[in-house]
Amino acid sequence: MSTVKERAAGFLLMCAVVPLAVLGYLLLVWIGVFGPNARGRAGVRALDHFVNATVFNGYAWESISSHAWRVREHKRWARFVIRLTDRFQKDHCMRANKREQPVVDLIVKAKLDKQTIF
Repeated sequence: MSTVKERAAGFLLMCAVVPLAVLGYLLLVWIGVFGPNARGRAGVRALDHFVNATVFNGYAWESISSHAWRVREHKRWARFVIRLTDRFQKDHCMRANKREQPVVDLIVKAKLDKQTIF
């Protein structure tokens, strides 16, 4: 029964969050062109984490770059991301992982990645 409750709660939450996410994306485009750099970077970072969690089945608190470095031996998409980012900044994914891996380890160790409701 808890699975049904969890799915219903998730659906209701997404009904509220998705329109806000669309608004957030539009604001991010505006801020990227006209706004302060720090706010734009924060928005892009949040979008990066969202895409990592949803598209690449990664942790919500980890960037695509860090995730790619962590799974580079097993995932073709990760090797592609590493090659692509290396064109812009050498060893970008390795440095992202070095910076983010302690956070990932702490959250997993504290079991903060586990279900928290129901």
